[in-house]
Amino acid sequence: MESPAPNHNHQKKIALINDVTGFGRCSAAVQLPIISQLGVQCCVLPTSILSNHTGFPSYSFQDFTPHMREHIAEWRKLGLQFRGICTGFLGSAEQIAIVSEFIEEFGGPRCTVLVDPVMGDEGKPYGTYTPEMCARMAELAAHADIITPNLTEACILAGRDYDASIGTPEALQLARELSEMGPSRVVVTGVEAANTVANVCFERGAEPFTVATERLGGQRSGCGDVFSAIIAADAVNGVPFEASVRKASQFTHDCVRVSIDLGIPHTDGLAFEEKLHTLAR
Repeated sequence: MESPAPNHNHQKKIALINDVTGFGRCSAAVQLPIISQLGVQCCVLPTSILSNHTGFPSYSFQDFTPHMREHIAEWRKLGLQFRGICTGFLGSAEQIAIVSEFIEEFGGPRCTVLVDPVMGDEGKPYGTYTPEMCARMAELAAHADIITPNLTEACILAGRDYDASIGTPEALQLARELSEMGPSRVVVTGVEAANTVANVCFERGAEPFTVATERLGGQRSGCGDVFSAIIAADAVNGVPFEASVRKASQFTHDCVRVSIDLGIPHTDGLAFEEKLHTLAR
């Protein structure tokens, strides 16, 4: 008599679809340990593999697109079930299509989908993001439960012109408009004022809210990845949305502060290891 097939789904799991970067503390390199610290098993589906991120003068890069469906097929054989799906930078229309297929197959009512629509910053889309790719990303975001665009990405998704002077009221209206496209929870991140940076949040059926923290220095690699990893794991763990955003905002702020204190170069990301133990499940 054959033994029954093992059940691999006794523990909550998140499928993390992002690049794997060896140095620079961004993408899966920061998200995996944070999700694990919050008590959720993290299963990585790579989109690309880099020696260090593209903010450095040189780097080694391998595109994983030709292998993504093969990777997914093996998960299918194992019968894996996910309580969460978290996506990051997607480098091509084909990758967006693969992720859409993955959400269709592995998502469902018991699975929370978070899409971080990594498309641009400082008012401009990244060089790889054509108008077609921006449109495909908007379609993907419409199938998410939670999206975490920065202000530039929120404007792209909403079809609005970017304005660096956009403040909290306008960002809240953007978040409301983006929720009408599909996701029930929206965080527009990085809304800057003189001495603060705010995350402006809309949750369908609840009061909007804003979480502001002290503005510290310039941009650092990986801040958005740290933030979205906490939001994704907390959603799987049933943490209320506002409490989760406050936790993620404060943790990111604390990591920036310790990175400054340690003299960490901006390219090297956040010294999150120094604060990881403070994250409570």
